[in-house]
Amino acid sequence: MIEVENLQKTFRVARRREGRLGALRSLVSPEFREVQAVGGISFRIGAGELVGCIGPNGAGKSTTIKMLTGILVPSGGRVEVAGLVPHRRRTAVARRIGVVFGQRTQLWWDLPLIESFELLRYIYRVPADRYRQNLATFRELLDLDSFLQTPVRQLSLGQRMRGDLAAALLHDPPIVYLDEPTIGLDVVGKHRIRGFLQQINRERGVTILMTTHDVADIEQLCERLLIIDHGRLLYDGGLSEIRDRFGGERTLVVDLAEGEDGRPLQVPLAEEVRADGPRRWLRFQRSQASAPEIITSIAARYAVRDIGLEDVGIETIIRRIYEEGI
Repeated sequence: MIEVENLQKTFRVARRREGRLGALRSLVSPEFREVQAVGGISFRIGAGELVGCIGPNGAGKSTTIKMLTGILVPSGGRVEVAGLVPHRRRTAVARRIGVVFGQRTQLWWDLPLIESFELLRYIYRVPADRYRQNLATFRELLDLDSFLQTPVRQLSLGQRMRGDLAAALLHDPPIVYLDEPTIGLDVVGKHRIRGFLQQINRERGVTILMTTHDVADIEQLCERLLIIDHGRLLYDGGLSEIRDRFGGERTLVVDLAEGEDGRPLQVPLAEEVRADGPRRWLRFQRSQASAPEIITSIAARYAVRDIGLEDVGIETIIRRIYEEGI
């Protein structure tokens, strides 16, 4: 559905000069510098995949999405969406995609939500029967009935986002791009939108590419993850693989029984990294030992009241990749 090969985007940015005289010279004879926003990204996304794309601010995520929609023309490389080159066939591509930008809306600000849907029905030439079926489905899944007649400007952020999702899917696009769809939402709003995305992906086979800063979106929705930083693709793979590759450390939390002294625990292949009274944290590498082996060693040496296991969270792994590189 989506093919990207060595995709690049460079912007010309005016160079600022210091001082009043410098500002005047900048107006008369501006100087420019080139900023590379995307520097040679390649990936493929098949039909029915739900793929997450993450990266720090300025990494190139939104620029990549805009090239996939045809809003921006690539500076180099190749991109095809449903067999079409987006910037050359914008109208044809627009009929095959749905787009939601978390900080913008495609709804009409002064109109009731239902009238935005009606306008989009005519713009995309959605057959009346299909429009009614889709609207009924989205009204139920996204709980739209209580604000369908409300002007968009009066909607809360969560209500507007649910309206934008319905609007993006009214014409049955096989591909949907989501740029931070849960930004600023509360826990209930995020839960509803995640559930909706899971359902349309599972039941309708909609291909979804989602950029987000919320790692919980990735953990709950996506089996595949793209990590972009400084315009380059650092990682393309599954969540389980990234845990195995970068999250090799595991931690046992041990609550000792009364009577044990305060000396550090001595356990083969594990190291005590923290102590708080009878509670101890022991770190080990999953490549060197399994949790049952370490637990057996602890139980054989010490009187234990309780043991728990902690894995390195995906958010910690991703932060390490940002800070230390791949």
